[in-house]
Amino acid sequence: MNPRSYYERIFELLEAHHLWFKRSIPLIASENVPSSAVREAIISDFCNRYAEGWPGDRVYAGCKYLDEVEVMAMELAKKLYNADFADVRPISGVVANLVLYTVFTEPGDHIFALPIPRGGHISAARRKFKGTAGAVRGLNVNYFAYDEEELNIDVDRTIKRINALAKKGVKPKLALFGASVFLFPHPIKELADVFHSLDAVVAYDASHVAGLIAGGCFQKPFEEGVDVISMSTHKTLPGPQHGMILSVEKYGDLIKNTTFPALVSNHHLHNVAGLAVALAEMLAFGRTYASQIVRNAKALAQALYERGFKVLGEKKGFTASHTILIDVSEFGGGAPVEAKLEEANIFVNRNLLPWDVRLGRHYKNPGGMRLGVSEVTRLGMRENEMVEIADFIKSVIIDGKDPKAIREKVAEFRRSFQRVHYCFDNALEAYEYVKLRK
Repeated sequence: MNPRSYYERIFELLEAHHLWFKRSIPLIASENVPSSAVREAIISDFCNRYAEGWPGDRVYAGCKYLDEVEVMAMELAKKLYNADFADVRPISGVVANLVLYTVFTEPGDHIFALPIPRGGHISAARRKFKGTAGAVRGLNVNYFAYDEEELNIDVDRTIKRINALAKKGVKPKLALFGASVFLFPHPIKELADVFHSLDAVVAYDASHVAGLIAGGCFQKPFEEGVDVISMSTHKTLPGPQHGMILSVEKYGDLIKNTTFPALVSNHHLHNVAGLAVALAEMLAFGRTYASQIVRNAKALAQALYERGFKVLGEKKGFTASHTILIDVSEFGGGAPVEAKLEEANIFVNRNLLPWDVRLGRHYKNPGGMRLGVSEVTRLGMRENEMVEIADFIKSVIIDGKDPKAIREKVAEFRRSFQRVHYCFDNALEAYEYVKLRK
């Protein structure tokens, strides 16, 4: 193709993507849709500018308005999360975690985190898995013990692991709570004092549950003993793709002076502006939004369970977050289930179950399927719609109906849910394509 053909094809694909999502049911737990106002902020001229350093102490000129917006973002973050300090410069959740590793550890130090099959994120994984903690920072990653029935960290066995390390003269420098499959609040209260007694910093990766925490619907990390919170900003917190760090006062300067110059230069100022807008929206609407997310997750989990799916966590009400985890091994595993549902315009993702590695399963076709309801809740759906979604999923996976036929029903279902809720302004449809070319 010639340059013009490439040019035109790119925009054809962009518009096709928007149309696809307009007709689909997005159930990816790590995604959300921002408001019209957030979208306006991220296409502003801020996207062309640099502002290295801290507001009021920049390396570049022309930052007068950038500084004011960034300060507002920090103020809003501190209010929402009851934090002493906020840094909105990390450009992703992974970079936010790398800031923590750089501030609080040295290569060769020991940390605690969850392994990937039990919900842990690759940014906290060991070197052999190419994880950020191991491969980039050179840390020795120890695992929290995990209770497969409770689907959570096992406190007593974790304490035994900590004590076993201590007997060898090894003290962990950092404990990182939080997960990518985060069904229930982690036992921070029960473990924070143990780690603090060893002079370890207690951290919490809130990427998945940041919106729920802001809305008062999950747990209160700082009140439970956490020293520092890292996060991405586009999951249950419906902002742009960016990162953020919050902390108690005594660690503020360390974080501030590490984020720049060590780990960011230009910190994507358009997304800082978009984040500021999203934080203001959450301050106004977050409690209502977060509580509806949790109700929807429980309703969808219950409906799927009643229709014959092996939804994990039944005895605990399935979930306390936006996420649902289902064992779909009887249907061939997560990969074919994901593919069939995508053909019906229902987007989920395959996911390792806590016991998959033991059973010889691989992430390319694990035994599980992860669903999240943040985005459909943002579109205005409530409990009754979760039942309809469960019917669509059952039709494809259990009943074996033609995904193409279900796709048409999904498109009709979506006609009534085209605008973003829980925000000040929803002038545009959620997936409306904004054309700036003539």
